[in-house]
Amino acid sequence: MVGAAGVGRRQPVRVLITGAGGQLGTDLQAVFAAASHHELVALDRSRLDVGDRDQVAGLVGQLAPDLVVNCAAWTAVDACEADPDRAWRTNALAVRHLAEAAARTGAHLVQVSTDYVFDGTAPHAYSEWDSPSPLSVYGRSKLGGELEAAGCPGATIVRTSWVCGPHGSNMVKTILRLARAGGPMAFVDDQRGCPSFTDDLAGAIYRLAVGRRPGLFHVTNQGPTTWFDFARDVLAAAGDDPDRVAPISTAELDPPRAAPRPANSVLDNAALRLAGDPLLPDHHEALERTVRRLLG
Repeated sequence: MVGAAGVGRRQPVRVLITGAGGQLGTDLQAVFAAASHHELVALDRSRLDVGDRDQVAGLVGQLAPDLVVNCAAWTAVDACEADPDRAWRTNALAVRHLAEAAARTGAHLVQVSTDYVFDGTAPHAYSEWDSPSPLSVYGRSKLGGELEAAGCPGATIVRTSWVCGPHGSNMVKTILRLARAGGPMAFVDDQRGCPSFTDDLAGAIYRLAVGRRPGLFHVTNQGPTTWFDFARDVLAAAGDDPDRVAPISTAELDPPRAAPRPANSVLDNAALRLAGDPLLPDHHEALERTVRRLLG
């Protein structure tokens, strides 16, 4: 029999965020912390090595979380080419450990993935039902992580792209730094994608996680662009001259990048759109907000 004091009382939802020290993990912490009825445990890589099966099993077993949101990843795309074992351990095998531990405790797993699972040759935006064909070690290892997460019953997989925000390292900060340095600025105009800003992205991941939405979702801010046009937009938002940026092709990059990039990595947020779920706002809106915050 339930006592009167317990009637209507909601039990707190215990949430584990891995990779919490990164730019997305930081904003996810803020979103979950701001919501009521959550007990948040946020761990960066110094506190949890997700590639260590015993560590993961012991910690998840001890915490018994309701939700596990995995932001841990090795995202140094070019470095992954030189150290594929580290990429596969962190981006794929680690997800196997988390999926195993989540299944044992009944936790809902959310795995964050990337547009790099596609080769970029399609003439259209990629939907959740297009077949992946990654070009790089990073892309292949992240696809491996998706496959591992899919083995956990009911798991949510969120693919995103061109992640930026006020925390950590990202292209917005790089462009602002180059602008302050005053040197020449050149960005490729033959790679297209959708920027995703971490505060908007974190809110969408929160909604999918607490709703225990199964399956694969593409989640980006709206509006495709190129890195050349994006750099121009960053300068404009900062009150600088966008004509300082020159367009170049990927083939003209010096030095060339170790990892091939998909020329088209525009993600159609079809699963959200067809389900009638809200889409993230246009990336220009998020960019202006982020630049204002960074320039303070």
